[in-house]
Amino acid sequence: MVKSDKYAIGVDLGGTFIKFGLVSSEGVIEKKLKLKTNVENGHEPVAAAILEGVTGLIESGVKVTGIGIGSPGTVNPSKGTVDTPPNFPNWGVVPLAKIIEKKSGIETFIENDANAAAIGELIFGAGKEYKSFILVTLGTGVGGGIIFKGKVFRGEFSTAGEIGHMSINQFNGPKCNCGGIGCIEAYLGNKHLVAAVKKELPAHTSSKIYELMDYNFDNLTPQIISKAAEQGDQYAKSVIIDCGEKLGMVLASACNLLDISTIIVGGGVAGFGSVLYESAEKSTKSRVLGSISPRIKVIPAKLKNDAGILGAASLVFDKNK
Repeated sequence: MVKSDKYAIGVDLGGTFIKFGLVSSEGVIEKKLKLKTNVENGHEPVAAAILEGVTGLIESGVKVTGIGIGSPGTVNPSKGTVDTPPNFPNWGVVPLAKIIEKKSGIETFIENDANAAAIGELIFGAGKEYKSFILVTLGTGVGGGIIFKGKVFRGEFSTAGEIGHMSINQFNGPKCNCGGIGCIEAYLGNKHLVAAVKKELPAHTSSKIYELMDYNFDNLTPQIISKAAEQGDQYAKSVIIDCGEKLGMVLASACNLLDISTIIVGGGVAGFGSVLYESAEKSTKSRVLGSISPRIKVIPAKLKNDAGILGAASLVFDKNK
């Protein structure tokens, strides 16, 4: 372990898994852990899983300065609350930071998960050379974080950046978990994307996806779609191109509104690679104002799946400088 004066535990709270990291103030993740989120029965099992992960990371002789949590949903950092995350059933307004702090005895800070990931990219990753950018996270849901002049832009009530719930079809689109119609999350969230491909696959019997999923639709994942595309499967590639095109629809609206031209894309689905980034960039450029178009840049997140952990940990370091 690299010696450091300060350590934090970064908690990346996802709809399927919770990822934990013991992080030094230099941004080095010394130890990792991953547990199932157990979202089905409200916030108490989730809080218990967070405490289990925190306990599992604390090492003898290591002083943990604080715990940082990146959570989906509307987060009020000053109050430490999480309000009705879209993919977390049976939640209302939960004082999650206070619950964890009281039970762990360690000072705890909380931020929207995409905001936390954006902070991670700003301090340690692909955003280091940019003063302003939009981060999009593609995973169980679709999250967004806005960095403006080196700081998170939260909006009036801490809900800014919810790109996943911008609609691309308010009239005939699918219903989203948030209650909206045609949200980009209802197209690109893991479960929605997989469901759409399952529906289309019978028309593409020669696709390599069949072999890669062992001819069992229950095995289908975005990773299999990506692997099939890498092996030259044209249908799989068309799926990724379509994802990029749809993503570009909401990115164009965001860029026009905010006058921010750099977009950093992370999360599991971002593993689709250059085909996704190129499609998203092309789609965005074709839809923004002409004066903005030449500046549009869609790039991969550098920290990959560690952005949430590092961003959450940075909440601790920022508060204790």
